[in-house]
Amino acid sequence: QVPLVESGGGLVQTGGSLRLSCVASYNTYSSYHLGWFRQAPGKEREFVAAMTRALGTTSYADSVKGRATISRDDIRNTVYLQMNGLKPEDTAIYYCAAGSTVHLGRLEATSWGQGTQVTVSS
Repeated sequence: QVPLVESGGGLVQTGGSLRLSCVASYNTYSSYHLGWFRQAPGKEREFVAAMTRALGTTSYADSVKGRATISRDDIRNTVYLQMNGLKPEDTAIYYCAAGSTVHLGRLEATSWGQGTQVTVSS
């Protein structure tokens, strides 16, 4: 059973918005902190946002702070990433992730989804 399945990526113009969704298995959603990472062509995967399981505390990378919002739906076992004011440098594959630890605001991921492509045109 694939524990994390992303959707919602696509092509958007600079300044536009997207909402990414990640449906988690019940076990994953109920047991782990969830978050988002991204990987741009030729670059390493980087942390974007996280939400802790119990308290729902959120944290963001400086590069998206003020433009991104992570949220969740406990009935649908789904975590979302709303991205506004998109820039060409936001172009990347976005991955949903789960992990047991959030350290200094960064999710230490141990499970990954397959990724969804976000392309921002200039």
